[in-house]
Amino acid sequence: MTPNGGFGMTNILVMAVFFVAIYFFMIRPSAKRKKQEDEMRRSLKVGDEITTIGGIVGRIVSIKDGAESFIIETGADRNKLKIKRWAISSCENVKSPAGNASVPDKKLVNETGSSEDKSKVTAN
Repeated sequence: MTPNGGFGMTNILVMAVFFVAIYFFMIRPSAKRKKQEDEMRRSLKVGDEITTIGGIVGRIVSIKDGAESFIIETGADRNKLKIKRWAISSCENVKSPAGNASVPDKKLVNETGSSEDKSKVTAN
């Protein structure tokens, strides 16, 4: 320790560098991530496919209560659930592909390559 207080200034400088490092490596990225999540939740619209914080995956079918809750459709049997905005963890915007060369939903392709209506196809 020096008589002019050099030891105290070194400690203050080390602590200041430590707090700046904590800010840039922990606090700032967390705040940035929270801001991105809030923006994603504000930009949700009908038709978006979302995942909740509980792991439920579904498609938004309507927006309720001043956009604070959503009705989503899940599973093959199209169950509907009401969830809150804060419970959404991620979103995938669903875009219908233009010019998709796949077979339409209401038709099947049989072994010969011709398409038939599903209602006309019977199980063997």
